[in-house]
Amino acid sequence: MSDIFREVEEEVRQERLQKWWKKYGNFVVAGVSILVIGVAGWKMWERYDQQQRLKASSQIESAAQISAAGQNDLAAEAYAQIAKHAPSGYALIAQLSQADEYMASGRTNDAIALYMKIADNDKAGLGDVARMRAAWAQGDKLSTEELKTLLAPLNDGKSQWRFMARELLAYRALHDDHAGVAQKEFAALAAEKDAPSSLRQRADAMATLIRTSGGKDFGKVPEPPQQDVPAQGTDTP
Repeated sequence: MSDIFREVEEEVRQERLQKWWKKYGNFVVAGVSILVIGVAGWKMWERYDQQQRLKASSQIESAAQISAAGQNDLAAEAYAQIAKHAPSGYALIAQLSQADEYMASGRTNDAIALYMKIADNDKAGLGDVARMRAAWAQGDKLSTEELKTLLAPLNDGKSQWRFMARELLAYRALHDDHAGVAQKEFAALAAEKDAPSSLRQRADAMATLIRTSGGKDFGKVPEPPQQDVPAQGTDTP
């Protein structure tokens, strides 16, 4: 008798399953299809994106070789073309390199404009690099207040660029004949344990020079110390 009940119960379950499948089966099939297509599409995009990154990396290397040969204008154009089509991180690297080539070829205004464009579009990482280079490029041309405003995003307790920002402002103080202010700031930088060692050495040398010479014959703001650029990530880069 119990076998009959089990058979009836099984038939009822099957009937319910068939009704449910007729009602929702198409949605299940569609959902699985979308999932499969989505995974396949993502894999294709990953492959394409990787190819684009490899291509951009190779192009940047080629442009760097042009630069190393002393052909700054050609290198700048090469970087400009890369920036138009490369993935975002590589495009920023290309733009920054393009601005550097402008500086090397004497196109200072073009370089500054591009540095500031990068700084405005990228609020960290390479944007900070660009802002710092823009400040060095016009450190003896802007007023002290304009320079402070430009460096404000970098000259705080959290920015890794704060020491270089302070160094440039110290040079600016010396340029403005405020030797005492400059000497005090250089001495403070020389004592900063968290500052790069090369920066501390420069600051100590400047503090000593000002103390012994009275800040005379200061000349212009020096070229940016490229070796002190903190390491940056790429998309980044």
